[in-house]
Amino acid sequence: MADLITPAISDRICKHMNDDHAEAVLTYAQFYGKTPTAETAAMSAIDPLGMDLTAQVDGETVSLRIPFDRELTDSEDAHHTLIAMIKQARVLKEPK
Repeated sequence: MADLITPAISDRICKHMNDDHAEAVLTYAQFYGKTPTAETAAMSAIDPLGMDLTAQVDGETVSLRIPFDRELTDSEDAHHTLIAMIKQARVLKEPK
């Protein structure tokens, strides 16, 4: 069974995403956070209802809350949801 999303699990997920998937975090900020001019982004927290990001937008630091489309059950659910969200964002961002 996967871990519940506790503060410690949130920290682990955020570190992994920021260290290994910075491009995906930036895409979350640009697409779901509706900040297409964001230059960088970092995930600061994740909980069953959404994720908190900090982004650099036009030279300013902006805090973003990205809600999930449903309440997540555990860390495995978060993993699958984050993957689905990046896939959706990449498809929808592609020029037609």
